[in-house]
Amino acid sequence: MPASTSKPLRVAVLADSDTRWKWGSLTANRISPAESDVRLDGFLLRGRATPTARQLEEVGVRADSLREVTAVEFLREMGREDRVYDVVVLALVGGAVQAVLHGLSRAWDGRAKRPLVVTGYVGVVYEKLADGLLLRHGADLVLANSRQDADRFRAVYEGVGADAGSVTEVALPFLGGDAYTERDPSAERGRGPCTVVFAAQPSVPESRKDRTYLLDRLIGHARLHPDREVLLKLRSKPGEHTTHIEELPYQKLVQKADPPANFRLVYGHMGEVLDRTDLLVTVSSTAALESLHRRIPTVVLTDLGVREALGNHHFVGSGCLASWDQLDAGHRPVPDPGWVARQGVAADGSYETAFDAARRRITELLAVDGLPPLAPYYTPVTAPGYLPGILARHHLGPDGSPLPGAPAADREPSPVRQFVRKAARGAYRHGVQRVAPVIRRMGEL
Repeated sequence: MPASTSKPLRVAVLADSDTRWKWGSLTANRISPAESDVRLDGFLLRGRATPTARQLEEVGVRADSLREVTAVEFLREMGREDRVYDVVVLALVGGAVQAVLHGLSRAWDGRAKRPLVVTGYVGVVYEKLADGLLLRHGADLVLANSRQDADRFRAVYEGVGADAGSVTEVALPFLGGDAYTERDPSAERGRGPCTVVFAAQPSVPESRKDRTYLLDRLIGHARLHPDREVLLKLRSKPGEHTTHIEELPYQKLVQKADPPANFRLVYGHMGEVLDRTDLLVTVSSTAALESLHRRIPTVVLTDLGVREALGNHHFVGSGCLASWDQLDAGHRPVPDPGWVARQGVAADGSYETAFDAARRRITELLAVDGLPPLAPYYTPVTAPGYLPGILARHHLGPDGSPLPGAPAADREPSPVRQFVRKAARGAYRHGVQRVAPVIRRMGEL
């Protein structure tokens, strides 16, 4: 086989959870110039949500290398003269993005040429808009997953006097799959029974009462429609964490229920689950956008209200809001075409061009001899009471340099350190899933 003539493009992705690793690695491939031969190195930020091997396997994204690091270890890796990347993708929570931006600025100080830095959001942006955006300011590209988000992002940056030129409209990188075809009820053969999927979320809703209610309604729907396959799609297994903390896993709640034979729990890649879905139900999961992209009937529940705390307010105007009572009675939603178009879902077939603007922008910036230094909006001058705390959480000083005692990147953790880290993570998760709910219940007495 002849050698590839494509220009190599070396990309580093730093992610802090399974969903952000999925977003970051897929984004890296989506925004890379078409003629590039991508070399992808993955770095997983050590913390409470560091994905397990099972979670990484479920995401289904492969990297040329993948290892766990602290923020300081990552910055030292990026600062090595023999470690040259073209693009660095930061798939992190906002505070971590800001800390790494300041750290990279320090690590690359004096370099004639530095990598491009790209960041964005893993899904729907329905809370902390200004806070999250300003923490991401300073990257060369801040990706917006829809036309609506791009407009909102620019308005926030311009409203505080920050440069909005980094905002670039794209789409969610994990949309795809075959368009849904309505089942022929007269057909004797097909994919089997009608399949209803509830896409669970780790922290929405939070309370035991609300989560038990949703589970009871889902099981009730299965009993009411024994001819349907009713699936509860779960994000993680007990003991694992995703982007958000899950104090009350549905797996534990279902142990006290008595579901019928046509109800079951499923894991796995969301795209594979959607391949057999006839109706997707959720409170506010990004899975709703994946479903709408494929034209699958999609419902965003109103049973617990339409509230900012639930995130389902984002779907006002979508035509997808409905309750379990309506679903039990046979209601099927019809999405609003205008709303869908504004969300970057691209159900009209334009999805493949959604990343063209980002590819052009990256191609232009890669051709620049020397990019200006990274310039986040937050500095010791603009946010002296906020920024130092953000940096300190990642063991960085006010100037972005590592604080004394920061872990070294040139050696593997000792067996003792590995044991302590594993024990600490286990204790944290036990506290979140067992101790915290008990304390909360005691406080409600």
